Formats: sequence, structure tokens, C-alpha cells
Amino acid sequence: MKKLLYIFLLLFSFTSLSAQEDKCLLDQPAKQDLVQDYADIIDAESEAHLRKTLIAFNDTTSTQILVITLTNLCNKDKVVFSHELLHKWGIGQDGKNNGIVIMVKPKEFDGKGETYIAVGYGLEGVLPDAIAKRIVENEMIPYFKEKKYSWGIIAGVNTVMSITSGEFSADEYAKKNSAGWIPFVFVLLFIVFFVLLKSKGASKYASSNNLGFWAALMLMNASNRSHGGSFGNFGSGGGSFGGFGGGSSGGGGAGGSW
Repeated sequence: MKKLLYIFLLLFSFTSLSAQEDKCLLDQPAKQDLVQDYADIIDAESEAHLRKTLIAFNDTTSTQILVITLTNLCNKDKVVFSHELLHKWGIGQDGKNNGIVIMVKPKEFDGKGETYIAVGYGLEGVLPDAIAKRIVENEMIPYFKEKKYSWGIIAGVNTVMSITSGEFSADEYAKKNSAGWIPFVFVLLFIVFFVLLKSKGASKYASSNNLGFWAALMLMNASNRSHGGSFGNFGSGGGSFGGFGGGSSGGGGAGGSW
């Protein structure tokens, strides 16, 4: 009798856990939106611009990119979670399957940061797994390690939009990214040009604020750098989002941890 009771309780606990995981996975929200910051790691200004940019990108290209941040993945692997979410929410257009999910779970909640780019079946040829991996590792995670989540997300979104819109191809991105070094002379020439370009303004700023020339130059450069980053050619978007179209994925994409 005790053994049967134990089996019953065990089955009940598995059923409850499964139900909790399904609930945790999030049903399609009543208000569909291309930015869902459940972990609250995107600053308000960046979130507003990001939302407008993704709406404009959707209206221009029909490709839907969902940015979602979470505090946990419901005991699921990031790959499984992201693709289930893409399918369950229907990110992309029905028939085109041109949806992308950019998922970020910050490190601060459980000691392990995870991110993943899930690519809809219709975009796997445009954004291959190897390129998605490079975007995650080179554009996003370096910022995430410094807790600059808004910057990392925007950097990833910008690159994904540029590739999927045809601004440059995955091969061009790979070649650009794999160069790995720039000859020292070009770096030096760039620095000299940059200093000459800003020297007049820096000198004036230094004298009016009682600072050294180089300190003034660095402060001016820092102040000119937008906290939220830039959004390429889709920064002036507007309007409202019409909702997800019913796309699904074939398992393409890549992710990483930090």
C-alpha cells in the first residue's frame, strides 16, 4: 500500500512539474510585442528604441525578431527553450517561417548567463548556425560579461538585421570577423586622424573645464557614445506591432554562456 502511494505521489509530482514548466515557458502573451524584458535588464531608452526598430524592420522586411530576457529557462536547455518559444508564440510569418528569437538569461539570477539565437526555418540559409554562433560570441557576450546587457542585445540585433536584410551577407560577415587583426600602421593612422579631428574641440573643452588635453579628449568621446547604441538603418521606426504571424523553426541557430 505504501509502495503504491509512493508511486502515485511520484507521478503526481512529475505531472505538477510538467505543468509548471509549460506555464513557465510562457503562453503567447495577450499583448504581443517584439521586446519582452522579463528580466528587466534593458534600460528604458534602449527598450523604446529597440521596439520601434524591430517594428520598422518587421514592416519593411516581414522578418520578425523577438528579443526576450528571462530570469530562468524552466529547467530546460537554452536550445530547447528558445525553439519551443519560437514555435509556441509563432514568431515569423505563416508559410515563410522567417522569425528569430534572441533570448538572454542574465548571469545575476543563478550564476550562469545564457543566450541563444533561434532561427526560423525560412532564414536558416541566410543566417547559418556558424554565423549565429559568431554573433553571440563576438557581438553579444563581451558586453554581457561587463553587464552591459542593452549594448550587447543591440549589437546582436543590429548584426542579425544587417545580414537578414541583405545589407551584407553571412559570408561577408564571416570574412570581416575572421580577419582577427588590423596592421598596426592603419591603427596608428586612424588614431592620429581621430586626434587631429577632435584636437580643436578638446583643447577648448580642456581649458574651460580645467582638464588636461587627453583627459578632455576621452571625456568628449565617452559623452558622444550613446548608452543604448545605434540601430543602423532602422532607427527611425514607429507605429504599432500587428502581432505574430505563426512561424516555426527547424532547429537552426546557436548560443553561448558566460
